[in-house]
Amino acid sequence: MARGQRKPIEEKIREKEEVIAALKVRVSSEEKELAELKKEKREKEMEAISSLLEESNLSIEEAKEILGQHIAGLASATA
Repeated sequence: MARGQRKPIEEKIREKEEVIAALKVRVSSEEKELAELKKEKREKEMEAISSLLEESNLSIEEAKEILGQHIAGLASATA
């Protein structure tokens, strides 16, 4: 049974290089989208923290002090 013509190795290499280039473009695009999603998540978290501080009538400095005390308490409890 006769086979069809085989592709020359150069053509196979070129096709693989094209596939790899397209995949690199896709990965780059997906990485950009992921970075945007992470940025959006961080912004929403910051808005939630800001709202919590406002509702609690706490300044950023007061919140930092409270968190510092809490962290120090956790550190001494685990020591």
